Amino acid sequence: MDFVFKSTFFRASALIGIALLTILLNYRAVGQVQEPGGIRKIVIDPGHGGSDPGTVGSRTFEKDIALSISLKVGNHIKNTFNDVDITFTRREDKFVALDERTRIANAVKADLFISIHCNSIPSRGPYGTETYVLGLHKSEDNLDVAMRENSVIAYEDDYSSKYEGYDPKSSESFIIFSLMQNAHLDQSLKLANAVQTEFKSQARRFDRGVKQAGFLVLWKTSMPSILIEVGFLSNLKEEAFLATKEGQEQIAMAIFKAFSDYKKDIDSRSSIATVLHDNDAKDTLIPEKGINSNEIVKPNYIFKVQIKSSKKRIPVTPKNFKNLNGIDEIAVEGAYKYAIGTYKTYEEVVEFCKRIKKKYPDAFIIALKGSMIVPIDSALKELSI
Repeated sequence: MDFVFKSTFFRASALIGIALLTILLNYRAVGQVQEPGGIRKIVIDPGHGGSDPGTVGSRTFEKDIALSISLKVGNHIKNTFNDVDITFTRREDKFVALDERTRIANAVKADLFISIHCNSIPSRGPYGTETYVLGLHKSEDNLDVAMRENSVIAYEDDYSSKYEGYDPKSSESFIIFSLMQNAHLDQSLKLANAVQTEFKSQARRFDRGVKQAGFLVLWKTSMPSILIEVGFLSNLKEEAFLATKEGQEQIAMAIFKAFSDYKKDIDSRSSIATVLHDNDAKDTLIPEKGINSNEIVKPNYIFKVQIKSSKKRIPVTPKNFKNLNGIDEIAVEGAYKYAIGTYKTYEEVVEFCKRIKKKYPDAFIIALKGSMIVPIDSALKELSI
């Protein structure tokens, strides 16, 4: 770890000490329990795509290998488990923004998110597989991998606003962002370890271990999530293996077997939890006088679709917004955000956003509590009460 990284780390630490303590305390309260019902929905995310090739080998592109392996994993799951719905963030060679991949997973209320990638490094020596979960970087190598995978946001317009000020070139930005641990770390680690075990035993790959780093594609997922690096395209021998159908099938089968074991474990735990819940006493809860025990008061959120952001005010007229009416201006820390639509449910705004994207392909959903913009994941968690 060089001096620049160390000094950045300690500078950031002074800013985030209190935040870290709060997160750690809340983390214990949130718990690590999978949602009741077991694994019924999975999102498979082939990394990169379209104008973003990912890492480039001597004769291969990461985007192509990731897609091929992802589709094979999906087919194995489909042919084995008829109780699992599978969603792909892409099924063809097209660009999908990182926040859109997360949005897809949250929108379908997935029980699991698996992102598949290939690794690379300037040296041709390193080889093997590694699986990541969201967390603090334990080494500079982990930081380098995350920075390379996250640099894809440079292909997106207005990425600073979409990712809440995140800078893909800043180590300090990574450190602060990585503290936002998801509430499913135990399950993510369980699956990640299962994947690495199968890579070693099933696919005979070198096991580089389970690691933690700050990947944007895992940041706002509200379910157990992992990012798999299936091998190094910078290593000629490993690239040759990953370029073959046989090699891709071995990798896909290893991931599938890990998923299968993980699903069986989670499903069995879910069944036990359901039985215990059904046998709970029905008369132990005594509501306070004057309170309707059947009524749950949910936070007052609204959802809108942001279509533009500017440092200068833009007159809110249809001609400035592709003939759209009903545009709202939201002033946020010296910038002006322009959004359309007002919805009380996330499902409604998702459908509305699809229509708006026909005119504004980079449009995305925002949540407001009163007049304040709040993170989407926070709003969804509160509304799921």
